[in-house]
Amino acid sequence: IAVQGSLGLLYAATLVFATANLSLGFLFSCLARQQMQAMQMSFFFFLPSSLLSGFMFPFIAMPAWAQRLGEILPLTHFLRIVRGIMLRGVDTAFVLGELLPIAVFGTAAALLSFWAWQRTLRYSGAR
Repeated sequence: IAVQGSLGLLYAATLVFATANLSLGFLFSCLARQQMQAMQMSFFFFLPSSLLSGFMFPFIAMPAWAQRLGEILPLTHFLRIVRGIMLRGVDTAFVLGELLPIAVFGTAAALLSFWAWQRTLRYSGAR
């Protein structure tokens, strides 16, 4: 497949998406008491994420409630970015519009993981 858009833009979007997922991983690690629990949290997030993002099924064919839930997930927006850059050669304005929800999600996950980590330190007696 010939890339229709900017690879630099795709790399930048991938960096933001990876950072958001890394923040989510930190959150799961901070909330879990055991490694298996963290793995289960990630499984129960990423499986519905892939089902509701439009990766496996057409997003427009999903019920309205599933579309609203899918709009919260970073994978939905990242798939739009990848398809837009690879197939249609979209511009920077489109990519930035789709990156905003990913950045908000990543920031929220980072703040929650920081809060959970501070809480763990407070209750464990370590400082």
